[in-house]
Amino acid sequence: MTLPDFSHAATPPSPSQDDPHPLVVVSFYKFADFPDHAALRNPLKSLCEELRVSGGIILAPEGINGSICGTRDSVEKVLGFIQSDQRLNGLRRIESPVSPEEEAIHHGHSSGSPLAAGEDAPFRWDHVRVKLKKEIVSLGMPTVSPIKRVGEYVSPQEWNALISDPDTVVIDVRNDYETRIGKFKGAVDPCTAAFREFPSWVVNEFHLPEASAEHSEEQVDGLPANADDVNEVAKRGTPRRVAMYCTGGIRCEKASSYLLSKGFKEVYHLRGGILKYLEEVPREESLWEGECFVFDKRVSVEHGLVQGSFKLCYGCKQPVSDSDMEAPEWEYGVSCPYCYSSKSEEEKERARARQRQFEAWGIIGGPDKGRRPTTKVRTDPEQ
Repeated sequence: MTLPDFSHAATPPSPSQDDPHPLVVVSFYKFADFPDHAALRNPLKSLCEELRVSGGIILAPEGINGSICGTRDSVEKVLGFIQSDQRLNGLRRIESPVSPEEEAIHHGHSSGSPLAAGEDAPFRWDHVRVKLKKEIVSLGMPTVSPIKRVGEYVSPQEWNALISDPDTVVIDVRNDYETRIGKFKGAVDPCTAAFREFPSWVVNEFHLPEASAEHSEEQVDGLPANADDVNEVAKRGTPRRVAMYCTGGIRCEKASSYLLSKGFKEVYHLRGGILKYLEEVPREESLWEGECFVFDKRVSVEHGLVQGSFKLCYGCKQPVSDSDMEAPEWEYGVSCPYCYSSKSEEEKERARARQRQFEAWGIIGGPDKGRRPTTKVRTDPEQ
C-alpha cells in the first residue's frame, strides 16, 4: 500500500469566529477493495492524536467506517488524509452538531462527563481507536459485497412517498435495542440482537431456502448467486418492493446486496439513513416516531439531530429512559431493566468495583492504569 501524502491534502476554512462551539461530529464510511487496510492504521491513528480528534474508526478489507469528533479544521484534515487514497475517496458522511455539554466532555472536563462512560467514546478528547476487523459492518457473509451491487438509493425527500405506498414493505435493519426507542411508522421490526442475524430472519420471514454452498461464491452481472432463489421468491409471493433503513446507511448497503442475491426485485434504501432524514425533513412532515439511537455519548437524537432524552446503561450499552431509571433493576453503571436478569451477581459486583474506581479517579483502573501500581486504589468509600 502506498500511503497518501497528507501534506497535499486541502485545508478547509477555519470555523467562524461567531460560532462559540466549533466542534463537529462526522460519521463516515466507504466500501472499497482495500486488502492492505492494515497499513493505514498507524499513520491514521497518529494523525488523529496529533490533531486531538477523538472517536472510533474501523479498517477492513472491504473499506472504512468511523465516527470522529474535533474542530472542523482538524476533522477535515483527517478526512482529507483518508480520501487522498483514491479507493477511499468519496466517503459517505453525516455531520451532527455538538452541544456545549458535549464540547466540555471533548475537552476533558470530566466533571460534566457521564460516569463510567468508557475511554473509547467519541467525545473523550485526545483519544481515538483505529481497529482492524474482517468487516466494517459485521454480517458474517463475505460473499455479500456492496462494492459489486446494492439497492437503489432514495433521498430523504422521496422517502415518505415510497414507504406510504401500500405495496412497499418497510424493514428496519437495526437491532432490537435501537428499534425499541424509535422507528418509521409502519416499519417491520426483525427484532434482531445483532446485524449478523438479519440473513436468518429474511430466510425465516419469507420462507426462503438457505444458501447452498455451490452457489454461495458466485454472483454474475447483478443476478442472484442462486437462480433457484428467484423462483422461490416468485412462488411464495415475497414482496417485490422492499424499502430498508438504518442509522447512517451502512448496514442497508449490505442488507440490500443480500436481498438482491436472494432474488428480491425492487430493493430500496434510505440514503444517509435516519440521521440524514432527521436532519433534512421537517418535524411536521416526518413519518419518524420516537428517537434515533446513536453510538456515542449523545445516546439518541431527535429532529435536527439535537440530543435526545435517553441515557445509556453502562452495564449493557442499551438506551434507557427516565422511567427505566426509576425501576428497581436500575443501578447506575451496573444494570438496567434490560440486562439485570441476564447478569450474574459476580458480573454486577465487578461493575460496582469499576464504578467506584471511576468515582474515585475519573478513569477505570486508577491513576496507575497500564503501569506497575505505585498507589493503592481505594474502591471502598469507607476506607
